[in-house]
Amino acid sequence: MSKTIVITNQKGGVGKTSTASALSSGLAEKGYKILAIDLDPQGNLGFCLGAEIDNSPTVYELMNGSASIGQVIQSKEDIDIIPSNILLSGAELEFNRLGREFLLKNGIASIRGNYDYIVIDTPPALNILTVNAYTAADSLIIPMIPEILSLLGISQLRETIDLVKGIYNSNIEVLGILLNKYDKRRILTRDVEEMAEIIAKELNTKVFDTKIRSSVSVAEAPAHGLSVYKYSPRANSTRDYQNLTEELLSQKGMIPDGQKKQ
Repeated sequence: MSKTIVITNQKGGVGKTSTASALSSGLAEKGYKILAIDLDPQGNLGFCLGAEIDNSPTVYELMNGSASIGQVIQSKEDIDIIPSNILLSGAELEFNRLGREFLLKNGIASIRGNYDYIVIDTPPALNILTVNAYTAADSLIIPMIPEILSLLGISQLRETIDLVKGIYNSNIEVLGILLNKYDKRRILTRDVEEMAEIIAKELNTKVFDTKIRSSVSVAEAPAHGLSVYKYSPRANSTRDYQNLTEELLSQKGMIPDGQKKQ
């Protein structure tokens, strides 16, 4: 059975999509079968991974029942993708029937066994899309940048995580807090890192040992339709994402059933 990892933070601009894209590519480079799901109406994860987002069925059609799981999956090189687009922005009002928290989980249930990892990117909001992601998840990764507002965004996640654990998915766990745009020379970075450690303990998790350094390659790679691994394999951020993939795989229970550690 696959491991489903959700990349989440209600604060925008913290590197959720970059993390989801790089982690999907990093796991694929290890030979694992990957499904990437974009739950952000901006559609950036699908764009980063080379999916068609405007003229093909998306996760919106899957969740509203007008398309099957087979119709919304796109295969691009070594990663399968379920993209999204702006139609998903009306989800909070449109998906209002009983059981709406399970739309994604039920939609992908039949194909979970086809993959080793499912990586889900979420919008910068704590809404029904985020709850759907948490309900379908085994674990969460929380990216943040070394700024106070980014830290506040994490502290506000706890209530939503507790809600989902109490009602919809008791098995969900937080794998860790990931520091993006990391520069250890800045005093603020060190201060925020210390506070992140405190919040991590409150969430019964940790701050990842791996920190993702700033790099223009992360911003440039999607414009060329390439992962950071293929666009700039020697960049600092690329090496950091490789280390994150290794750290993730080293955690207990993160190797899918029937698979061996690479």
